Amino acid sequence: MVTIAAVLLALSMSVEPAAAARKSERPQGAFVDEPRPKLQAAAGLIPLPKPRPADAPASEPERQSAAPSQPSACRLALTDEVAIAPSIPDIHGPGGCGGEDLVRLEAVVLPDKRLVSVKPAAILRCAMASEIADWIRTDIAPLAAKLGTVVSDLDNFDSYECRGRNRVLGAPLSEHGLANALDVRSVRLADGRSISLTDRAASRGLRESVRQSVCARFSTVLGPGSDWYHEDHIHLDLMERRNNYKICQWDVWEPLPRIAPALPLERPREAPPREVAATSATPASDTAKSDAVKSEPAEPEASQTPPSTKKRR
Repeated sequence: MVTIAAVLLALSMSVEPAAAARKSERPQGAFVDEPRPKLQAAAGLIPLPKPRPADAPASEPERQSAAPSQPSACRLALTDEVAIAPSIPDIHGPGGCGGEDLVRLEAVVLPDKRLVSVKPAAILRCAMASEIADWIRTDIAPLAAKLGTVVSDLDNFDSYECRGRNRVLGAPLSEHGLANALDVRSVRLADGRSISLTDRAASRGLRESVRQSVCARFSTVLGPGSDWYHEDHIHLDLMERRNNYKICQWDVWEPLPRIAPALPLERPREAPPREVAATSATPASDTAKSDAVKSEPAEPEASQTPPSTKKRR
């Protein structure tokens, strides 16, 4: 037993120097199985972040959850007593398209509470929608009253559309792309009639009255005679120009002339019979022939020789 214990003691003494030598040979920074220092659990020793300053800009979630901005003066004036025009979110499209303070104009409310539907509903800036509503209420409604009826519908040919002028590639941005324009083709009346603004068969005086009203209100009016893009509708917008310059290019054409009948008109009853008319025309023709014979000069005789003329070289 004593011998075994002595052997084990000698082996342990020889292993410890070798392990110490290997430990000293490890490079600096190598991973070692050394015990890591324990984190201090005391909460008071861990520093806390500073509170957010009151004047710091709001983060993105805070901006989305922020209360909406106050309505504009136009929005406050465009009440349900004037038009059915709910507000819609701002549009920020490519190339500068879109706008702010937008509404969807669905109908105009007349002073007698009748509704003039806008078909289809128009996406417009509030200022443009307000001007359209006032135009219908102040100008078109009295015009329809003179005809013994009321306005029922407004034909919306085009409102907001992100495009260039006249849909030409590379053209400047149209006012339609800014939700600042409306194209109108006709106004429908409650009795079933329709005032087509570009139809030459419609009353010229009526179309002229509409022309004067829109040219007094809007900064741009384009219709027949301006270019061939506006031959079948009227373009209205509130484009801002220097010195409040306006453009009114709408020729109110005269009605088309009636087509002549293909067959000749019937012979009037008071006309003389055809036989009498032919007989009375014969003496006059004979007299004319005799007068013509007398006035003709006599032909020269064959024996007479014409005067000689000298030939030039």
